Amino acid sequence: MIPLPALAALLLSAAAPSFVVVVDPGHGGEQEGASGPAGLREKALTLQIARRVARRLERLGAQVILTRTKDETVPLAQRAALANARQADLFLSIHLNSMPGRLGAATHGVETYFLSADATDASASAVAARENADRLAGEERDPDDPVAGILESLGDAEALDESSRLAYAVQERLVAKVKAEDRGVKQAPFYVLAGARMAAVLVEVGFISNPREGRRLAQAAYQDQVAAAIADGVAAWRRDGRSAHR
Repeated sequence: MIPLPALAALLLSAAAPSFVVVVDPGHGGEQEGASGPAGLREKALTLQIARRVARRLERLGAQVILTRTKDETVPLAQRAALANARQADLFLSIHLNSMPGRLGAATHGVETYFLSADATDASASAVAARENADRLAGEERDPDDPVAGILESLGDAEALDESSRLAYAVQERLVAKVKAEDRGVKQAPFYVLAGARMAAVLVEVGFISNPREGRRLAQAAYQDQVAAAIADGVAAWRRDGRSAHR
């Protein structure tokens, strides 16, 4: 017979989540993010979508931590730091894309990023510049070099490889499930990803500047599809990772 203290410890261990996910709703508070037609705001939609992603991941047995649970300002550097402090297995940052003028109204689709010192292309560089603009006064890095220390993050080859695998898994499921244009997996120097010591990706789930896509992103049913696709991508990433280590 197992002693009661040992049995209790065993049950607690069995019930403990096998993986921890930090989900980051982009922007918030004074970090407005992009805006779209009809008053849509990125910081509001990312929080709605992130909550749905969290619920989906919890159904898979994950312990999920949100970097913010309301419309509040969270410094970019603190987001990955939270994931590190909680020894998370992965970090997901949720964003909405945007382009100015007529180009913004015509451009649509999804793209997923992982960290790199150099952007994949001019478009990726522009996205990173816009997201990095959320750096707050007083954050420790030079505003002219918002990803200083990025090479240190990239020194973890295993985390970088896992980030790449996760990005492709999420992108593939998003495109398949929501039938959005596939804008690809890209790399860029995102400040919010720098410093994360685990698989970390930033997902641009659509263009808020596109009237049609923006309306879809504001709909609960579509947000559920997006969340389900991201959760499916995470599940595939975990499953494939286990297979690779057998």
